[in-house]
Amino acid sequence: MIYLSNHTRGGGVEAEHVRRTVRRLLAALDEQDASVSISFVRDPHMRTLNREHRGKDRTTDVLSFSLVEGESPPQGGERMLGDVVISVDAAARQARDYDAPLAREIERLLIHSLLHLLGHDHMEPVERARMVTEERRLAAVIGMPWVYEPGEDGQP
Repeated sequence: MIYLSNHTRGGGVEAEHVRRTVRRLLAALDEQDASVSISFVRDPHMRTLNREHRGKDRTTDVLSFSLVEGESPPQGGERMLGDVVISVDAAARQARDYDAPLAREIERLLIHSLLHLLGHDHMEPVERARMVTEERRLAAVIGMPWVYEPGEDGQP
């Protein structure tokens, strides 16, 4: 189940495209039966969340709140991976920087955040390399060209 919440009226988010993309990504991650919550917000809301949960008083493009990291799948019932929050404002800025459509940048953020929900990280070089390899694999699954090279923090 994909729980989708869009708080960005007129933000350019195509809900059905997001749902289809997430379904394909979850299947590629062998998590087709898992659930995820995805929220689209504006920068002020994202700044508040980033300050409250990470102690950083600035906006960011995406936050991932894992509910399963390091845990075994539950027996029966819904396997909820966690929550993803995407700032459409930040995604739009980044899309312009990459000369890409907003939908492509949202796909990139979905790939990145789903991997975080499943325990991937990009803080150490080995982890970063593993995550980038998986990001590229998932991009290919949805037919997305991968033109992003990670910086020191693992972010393109």
